[in-house]
Amino acid sequence: MWKFFFTGLLTVTITLQGHTQPARPKLVVGLMVDQMRWDYLYRFADRYGDDGFKRMLNEGFSCENTLLNYIPTFTAIGHSSVYTGSVPSIHGIAGNDWIIQATGQQMYCTQDDNVQGVGTTEKAGQQSPRNLLASTMTDQLKLGTNFQSKVIGISLKDRGAILPAGHFADAAYWFEGKSGNWISSSFYMKNLPDWVTSFNKQNLADKYLKEDWNTLYPIDTYINSISDDNPYEGKWAGEETPTFPRKTSELMKDAGYEMIKSVPKGNTLTLDFAKKALEHEQLGNNPSGNTDFLCVSLSATDYVGHRYSLSAVEIEDTYLRLDKDIADFLAYLDKHVGKGNYTFFLSADHAASYNPMYYTDEKGNAGYLFTRQIQRNLNSELQDKFGSDKIVRSLLNYQVHLNYSLLDSLQLDINKVKETIIHTLQKEEGITYVIDMEGNQNMFIPAPLREKIINGYNRRHSGAIQIIADPQWYSGTPRSPGTTHGVWSPYDSHIPLIFMGWGVQHGVSNKEVHVVDIAPTIASLLHIMEPNGNIGKPIIEVLGQ
Repeated sequence: MWKFFFTGLLTVTITLQGHTQPARPKLVVGLMVDQMRWDYLYRFADRYGDDGFKRMLNEGFSCENTLLNYIPTFTAIGHSSVYTGSVPSIHGIAGNDWIIQATGQQMYCTQDDNVQGVGTTEKAGQQSPRNLLASTMTDQLKLGTNFQSKVIGISLKDRGAILPAGHFADAAYWFEGKSGNWISSSFYMKNLPDWVTSFNKQNLADKYLKEDWNTLYPIDTYINSISDDNPYEGKWAGEETPTFPRKTSELMKDAGYEMIKSVPKGNTLTLDFAKKALEHEQLGNNPSGNTDFLCVSLSATDYVGHRYSLSAVEIEDTYLRLDKDIADFLAYLDKHVGKGNYTFFLSADHAASYNPMYYTDEKGNAGYLFTRQIQRNLNSELQDKFGSDKIVRSLLNYQVHLNYSLLDSLQLDINKVKETIIHTLQKEEGITYVIDMEGNQNMFIPAPLREKIINGYNRRHSGAIQIIADPQWYSGTPRSPGTTHGVWSPYDSHIPLIFMGWGVQHGVSNKEVHVVDIAPTIASLLHIMEPNGNIGKPIIEVLGQ
């Protein structure tokens, strides 16, 4: 009997020793495509190749009904919510910019005046993740491996690199338009690594811009887009019409290297840099055997969308080129990390709307909220009633921000001030709801929208009153070209989400999931704790559970 007991105990001991470390991929790659709508997976599918978007759909798991569960829908919030599994109410990133309600100071999402740029002397380098209040899945990976995993963030935008990489990242790199270089900050390092300096010396932004931008295929084959010459697209200084070919070699003389952000080659440049990071930082080949994490955000899609609108030939061409860039990047990962050795996911920080002018020209309902004029109207009304025209600081992020120090000095009843503002805003065309965030109007709003409003409200960083615009209405000036985003509607909040590679089941689901579910899904796959502000749930179908 004792013989069997000790034999069994030995077997259990060996089994436990053999499984002290869970199986994990060598590398996780998170690819965010800024401003990518879910329907872009299919809108241009007839012209995609087999090795980009289609490969992900054919080999991976697509969550077809992935929604942002907060407002406003902006870049910094999207990146933060994907990686924290949380919402502005908790993680504190209430917009790309916000106003600190206690002081009235405007704050940029990754602004950090206590650090210095690395690779630059410009203010563009004074950035860090310190404003992000919650941990990220990348932070949790570092903690869960005793900081032996390596984490790097890369994006043309500082916020697209910094917020996903988290607080414990080995590095985050972003593009400086003035110099055409990739830079970082002293939060991460004292000097740029030699490989980054060597990459910058290639001056690829200059090379790519001098190639000009023409369509990948004959322009008359772009049947998924409207005419190239139309009033809904923005022009660069020096252009007579917003049409192809885009002579970036000439336009860059005025626009500088910043222009690379607004052409498809901006995505190519980002992935070029990501490949070098993989190679020189040996991502996916960690000597400790632990999983590494590469966070990449492709920003050119957003800049192109803002300038040209989503019905433009420029958008179609950008996604056809992106499909090829993604195929090339996946092939690189297959070669250098090994197919089946990495987990890859693609998502977006937000989507985008059709241009309101285009929409109304096609006989739809749409319009612009001229927020500067609305703010003037509000302060004029408040002047008449309360004796000051400076009570409303801003209508930033579709929120009314109040001058609390002025209210205190004038000893005004804040509830009466808010009542006046709400009553005035309710008369404005294009506004559906006006909500006192600490009042009781929320009970009269549809539940899904009410949840988004609550999730997006951070008492320290958000305005006192939330404005909900009518569908297809946006903050802007009348007949503004291009597109924008920021509201609750599906065209801004329905994003793609595809997982592929190690640990991922092949499949598709139309079950509603939320952007906050991405982080706990990856955390479950890696057997690490979910981020400390997480409110999402693992998407068990992805993991085959």
